[in-house]
Amino acid sequence: MKRIAVTARPDWQEQMARIGFDYHSIDGNYWQEDACYLFNEKQITIIEDATNELHQMYLQAIAHVIKTGDYAMLGINDDAAALIESSFRNQQFSLYGRFDLCFDGINPPKLYEYNADTPTSLFEASVAQWYWLQAQTGMLADADQFNSIHERLLLEFGQLAHTIGNHTLHFAAVSASVEDLTTTRYLQDVAIQAGLSTDYLDIGTIGYRSHDGKFTDTKDTIITHLFKLYPWEWLLDEPFGQYITHAGTQFIEPAYKLLLSNKAMLAVLWQLFGNHPNLLPASLDAKQLTGNVVKKPFFSREGANVSLQHNGSLLATDGQYGKEGCVYQAMQPLPKFHNNQGKEVYAVVGSWVVGHGAAGMGIREDSTLITKDTSLFVPHAFI
Repeated sequence: MKRIAVTARPDWQEQMARIGFDYHSIDGNYWQEDACYLFNEKQITIIEDATNELHQMYLQAIAHVIKTGDYAMLGINDDAAALIESSFRNQQFSLYGRFDLCFDGINPPKLYEYNADTPTSLFEASVAQWYWLQAQTGMLADADQFNSIHERLLLEFGQLAHTIGNHTLHFAAVSASVEDLTTTRYLQDVAIQAGLSTDYLDIGTIGYRSHDGKFTDTKDTIITHLFKLYPWEWLLDEPFGQYITHAGTQFIEPAYKLLLSNKAMLAVLWQLFGNHPNLLPASLDAKQLTGNVVKKPFFSREGANVSLQHNGSLLATDGQYGKEGCVYQAMQPLPKFHNNQGKEVYAVVGSWVVGHGAAGMGIREDSTLITKDTSLFVPHAFI
């Protein structure tokens, strides 16, 4: 695994805009056109195998929590627990998720967290970096990429089409967020390709009909199936959250993703599979860990409200998360590289699950050890 400089396409901004990647330069330089991370086939297999195994471990951990009923320590109330158990028991449709892994190309990948409910950077991982690879020449002309994300999404939506028949699959997100909107619109486009009838609406325009207890769109059409790029914990905190149980809407992602995406599950995983090569020690009690420790809220996104100790110094980010509680994880620093300007950067592997299997990956890098919403996206290839 190494970071190499590549020649940027002279018209890359135009090329990216053409495929719908409108936020390629958000915050100045989000997409890195002049570099890539290069792997070999063995390293890709290691990432793929670890991703599949971790996903199965998470499913076993959900079953454990349901059996023990230890929801309170995970910051989950009885109403949410009932939704989790129902969706897991009925094996409701699960579309995708993303593991954040620490991997240096040599040692086993280590799990940082599972973004299983509302993961973003999907479009750039699935589409943008694939088009980038097709334009490469020289040493990358015959390179491959760990990326079957689009094909796997198409397959999953095709299977869903057989299940929901003539019902419309609604898609909802916070439209003011260009990244969320692009991710959701991309998934809607894949669903259309798979033969589904779809519609899009802003998450804030979903209505509730009191006379029959149904959620509706802006045309007063009942929402029977809804993909929502909106966290479950936020949904349940909304005024209409109390009606979710009885509204009859099937959500994508299902409610059990509230557990999969809960970082407190890192402690459950360590309890069940301690010393597994892909896990870091984790606990709900900081005193149970020694050495450098990372503190993470149960529910947080884009590196918000994370603090870590490394080499005698404290690095922390602010945000609005943490009221439910925090989990503590042994510190495993990201591998360090140097960008084209010679500055130190740290890279995290985002390994995608589609359905219940590994489907591809994307690389985010930052100038600090905490990956944030301002971190950059760098394409990858393997030879």
